[in-house]
Amino acid sequence: MSDDFDKLRAAMRQAPTPDTDAKAAAMALAMQNFDRLHQGTGVEARPNQDRPKKAGFLTGVRLMLSKLTARPILTATTSAAALCIGLIVVLPLATQRPDAVLVPQPVVVENDAIGTLSETSVAQEPVPQALEREETTPSALKTQPEAKRARVAVAPDAEAASDMVSGNIATTTSPQQSGTRMQATAPAFAAAPAPSVTDQAMLPEPNTEAFANADQNPIKVTAEQPVSTFSVDVDTASYAIIRDSLMSGYLPPPEAVRIEEMINYFPYDYGAPKPGEAPFQSSVTVMPTPWNADTRLVRIGLQGRLPVIEDRPALNLVFLIDTSGSMQNANKLPLLKQSLRLLLPQLRPEDEVAIVAYAGSAGEVLPPTKAENATAILAALDRLEAGGATSGAEGLELAYRIAEKMTAAGEVSRVLLATDGDFNVGVSDPDGLEKYVEKKRKTGTYLSVLGFGRGNLDDATMQALAQSGNGMAAYIDTLQEARKVLVDQLSGTLFPIADDVKIQVEWNPAQVAEYRLIGYETRALAREDFNNDKVDAGEIGAGHSVTAIYEVTAPNSPALANNPLRYGTDTVPKDSAELGFLRLRYKAPGESTSALIEAPIVASDDAPDEDARFATAIAGFGQLLTRAKYLGDWGWDEAIALALQGRGADEFGYRAEAINLMRLAQSLSAP
Repeated sequence: MSDDFDKLRAAMRQAPTPDTDAKAAAMALAMQNFDRLHQGTGVEARPNQDRPKKAGFLTGVRLMLSKLTARPILTATTSAAALCIGLIVVLPLATQRPDAVLVPQPVVVENDAIGTLSETSVAQEPVPQALEREETTPSALKTQPEAKRARVAVAPDAEAASDMVSGNIATTTSPQQSGTRMQATAPAFAAAPAPSVTDQAMLPEPNTEAFANADQNPIKVTAEQPVSTFSVDVDTASYAIIRDSLMSGYLPPPEAVRIEEMINYFPYDYGAPKPGEAPFQSSVTVMPTPWNADTRLVRIGLQGRLPVIEDRPALNLVFLIDTSGSMQNANKLPLLKQSLRLLLPQLRPEDEVAIVAYAGSAGEVLPPTKAENATAILAALDRLEAGGATSGAEGLELAYRIAEKMTAAGEVSRVLLATDGDFNVGVSDPDGLEKYVEKKRKTGTYLSVLGFGRGNLDDATMQALAQSGNGMAAYIDTLQEARKVLVDQLSGTLFPIADDVKIQVEWNPAQVAEYRLIGYETRALAREDFNNDKVDAGEIGAGHSVTAIYEVTAPNSPALANNPLRYGTDTVPKDSAELGFLRLRYKAPGESTSALIEAPIVASDDAPDEDARFATAIAGFGQLLTRAKYLGDWGWDEAIALALQGRGADEFGYRAEAINLMRLAQSLSAP
């Protein structure tokens, strides 16, 4: 037995010949695993001379590896050291469930070196992905794809890991457990640095969109409320927002749907007024209701006069541009710049342009400059950069001051506000801001609003400002939409021909027992407002058309939604063919007294034309999006078929696009 022990003792004293290749492989593996500890942190490794002089585990490893070059040791020892390092890095990750992710949570880590507290983050217990999706995705983000929902996995800090393994355990205190000391229990969940700027940009962005809308118009009984009064609306923002939502793969929120803006997005071939007549001409069409065989539709159309370019007055245009930090996305400030570039060639040489930018504070980027000096205007646009908070009120004040200085007798001045609507600084009193815009409108300077981007779109504020400023509100989601608004419809966008345009219809109870106005919920006026010239209403621009559609029900129709009154009076002979009586009021730009236009509404046997069918299809489109209760079994297939019947020549392709949007909405609506 003694001989056996002697042989074993001798064998152990004899070191094996070092294997150079094995040693190099072990060193490479050790350094590779060490480097992996830093990957994904977004923080560069500090220079060696700046590192704390701690006798941590990895420091010992580096020392051990350096001694390998000084004297030989057992090959098995070298391999074991490399294997340990690999296990420290890999084992905690390997023990994770395959359906789990690490969720970084903010904590406060005590720095032993300087004795202060710094904010960082630490990976908590693994969370199953299914549970994570349910608990960490707000419902608003599920319906708004632009809100970013990426989660950033931050690798543990290498030196913190070395401290923990070597016995220097970092202590942590969570914000929810202030005053309580919590000790880390495993090297896998060592403290990691705070997310970088890039990481923070990937965190979910809150959705703050706000839309201007109201409850859908109900069915009204003619005997009780024979008069319907509302302001015209030539805005188109709602249709473009709906398109943007559908093209992004989700249905728009119902509150974003304003049916009148969907209908009025499209041009119609209404008869234009003759020279010397009122600035617009009305036309009425009565036709069957596609979704209810027992009712009829009454379409009222207005067509504004379109003067030739040479006859229009000189234009003073102030671009009021939002350059706040929220405008940096590609579909905001960059698209805004491209859009305004399209507008410049449409101006006459004598027109003037000024540019005001606001973000934190407002400033004049370009003084009033003749449109013929396009180089200077384009250079000013190119200098605009996004950054800072939003001070919309200060920007408006400066833009109006500049516009007033530019205006001469007989000229048209307009402030064109381009923004995502995120007025988060400097507007403590929105009502006061609207009154300020209304006051400036009376001086002859109008305000139109162009909206860009989604996520924080304040449609409600944009609509309120445009209405108070006698201007239009449009939403620009593509360069093609910018061309439609600022090139194809430039005259209507910038040159008014009639202000405070109101529509009032008195229905004949002998022919119409019930009626419903489709859309115009936010434009409703009291009956007495029609004759009150102090009450503000909508503007019609040069060449603009306006369409309104009523659904009416005859007495004794099976479609009646209300029981007849026991007591009533007939003030109109029962044999009258009039369905109702149409009244229109308007003011010439700059005037304070309105003019009146009147005409009876009479049914005819003429079949509805293509325009009437298409406008009706769009009215149905809007009601389907809002899940209106008045359509019965009439659905997407019927709406698409009716739109195809009314597609017509479609010179610009707007109607074909709408039909494709209907098909897309149908697919997104499928259960």
